[in-house]
Amino acid sequence: MSLLQDTIQAIQAPSAEISEIVKERMQVLLEGDTPQLGKLLPLLCRYLDIRGCLHPAPPQKATVICCADHGVSQEGVSAYPPETTAQMTRNYLISRGAAANAFSDFAGSDLFVVNMGIAVPMDDIPELIDRCIAPGTADMVKGPAMTRSQAEKSLLAGIELAETLIAKGYDCFLPGEMGIANTTSSAAIAAVFCGLTPEQATGRGTNISDERLKHKIGIVRQALAINQPDASDGLDVLAKIGGFEFGCIAGLILGAAAHRCTVILDGANSSAAALIAQALAPGTAAYLLPSHLGSERSHRHMLKKLGLSPFLRLDLRLGETGGSAIASDLLASALAAWQVIDRKDVLEEEPPFDHRHMGADNPHLTDKTFDFYFQTILPLDRPSMERCQHRIDNLAKPIYSLGALEQIAVEYAGIDRDERPAIIPQDLSLLCFTGQKSNDLQLKLTQAFADQAGFKVCLAHLYPSATPAAAFNFGRECGEEMSSFHAVVGLATTEVDPDAPFGTMAADLHQALLLPDGSLRYAEDEFLQHTPVMYRNTISALMGAILAAARNSSLILLDDETTCLAARYTVKLCPAVRPYLLPVQPELLQLDLEIPGGLLACLGSSILKASMDMLNNMKTFAETDVAVAADGPGAGRQER
Repeated sequence: MSLLQDTIQAIQAPSAEISEIVKERMQVLLEGDTPQLGKLLPLLCRYLDIRGCLHPAPPQKATVICCADHGVSQEGVSAYPPETTAQMTRNYLISRGAAANAFSDFAGSDLFVVNMGIAVPMDDIPELIDRCIAPGTADMVKGPAMTRSQAEKSLLAGIELAETLIAKGYDCFLPGEMGIANTTSSAAIAAVFCGLTPEQATGRGTNISDERLKHKIGIVRQALAINQPDASDGLDVLAKIGGFEFGCIAGLILGAAAHRCTVILDGANSSAAALIAQALAPGTAAYLLPSHLGSERSHRHMLKKLGLSPFLRLDLRLGETGGSAIASDLLASALAAWQVIDRKDVLEEEPPFDHRHMGADNPHLTDKTFDFYFQTILPLDRPSMERCQHRIDNLAKPIYSLGALEQIAVEYAGIDRDERPAIIPQDLSLLCFTGQKSNDLQLKLTQAFADQAGFKVCLAHLYPSATPAAAFNFGRECGEEMSSFHAVVGLATTEVDPDAPFGTMAADLHQALLLPDGSLRYAEDEFLQHTPVMYRNTISALMGAILAAARNSSLILLDDETTCLAARYTVKLCPAVRPYLLPVQPELLQLDLEIPGGLLACLGSSILKASMDMLNNMKTFAETDVAVAADGPGAGRQER
């Protein structure tokens, strides 16, 4: 048999034995209420099943960027010229200023770049892995993009690459791609496998104009009509409407699955390659982990076909592993938490947190106290934000292609009053309000996530018999202290009743303070009297901390719904705090995680740090000599 056939036959569905053990132990620890873990539990279980081990070693990650040109680029479907493929390949390995460089560094992943079919010679780049099949595919609107033999060679290149990297110790792959016009190809692939019309499958790719998008949809329609690809034959689909980089990624997935290794998918193009792998060997889907839902129209349909549910919402449209890099960081947090909660000896240890205890005094607060904050919270620095946005627009990538990461960077530039702010470990802190007694498991989970994220944790203990005014003042004092020394403050709470199921306070407050449509039920000057009595001090303390941290120009990472509700009412009271708040779920993360204690704030810091790495580690078009956009919003704004 051939290597392709051998690899396909070697793919066996992973056993669910490990995940059953994990679920049973989680049910004991969480007293049967595992839905509190949301999508983190299936993410953890899927990975442990793949590895076949309860406590595997940390993932050894390899980012693999596959590069190839497409003949269909001649049809004018991209905002960038065809030579951009070669220019970006040089950027990965010579200038080292691409998104793939920044995100592989962020993920702690080694970067490998493969020439699968670039149109010009690339012999002068020693680190480039040469698997060139031809100088680009043929134009798929005039016939098949490649021969069946070439399609098989591209798959074999991916399988062989997987085997080579696995032999070197890598067991977790983050595939990405570079090839001008390849979203035209992935749109056609999605149309075939997902039963979509060209209109449903085709997106803006490199952020093209409305006129060019209409033309691109027509090109996809022509390619499908001329080639009639067979959805039951993955090799036929790849040959007729695919690209050499798609074949390599599909082969990488096949090779990884055959060796029980993990692949974390990024955007639409890597998902299109996964559909080809799935068509060849349905069992490969069990070895895939999702990351984000991209902005390409077809992406949600492809993920559904693969049986995957994304948990990042970042509006990305770039296939250089931004989403999968962040997903790998979230996986690391889930693994770290599992290591902690499955070890009784660790559960018995005291977490190394700082502690602050509320005094017995009940201070008298006047309008002057509130006026001080209302009048001294600074607006964001617009010049820094404008300079930051200009730099981001001119980083070597399609304009606006990094979605929420760009928005976060610009807003943080305004907070930090620096066009290129950075995050250092000393910047990160977590302020968590709790009672006089805390749930031991809660504290261990907080510790695991905080350690993974690099947060210094302060537990602020509230007296239940104190007045809301005293709680507000205590929260204000804690917020002042934390934000005086830390540029980023995660804000969280634990359950007021340490024996209550996780998520109880958030659910009670949701019912009490929100209307059925999710809007705020009460005015800012009366909501506290409608807050359940046992939660008033927690809400008051959170509001005090928010005002103090905003006044000291710290970015505030919000945790679960309790924290977000306090923040929403604080904004209603003092709109000036709004730009300093970064909500995490569901705005950025869609994990359905109900456990409080800072877990979501810690996970959200991964997105913040990835945003800063993007801003500071990528290089501009001028620095890398990569072509700028000739169409869409990037035309005229990007400078070379």
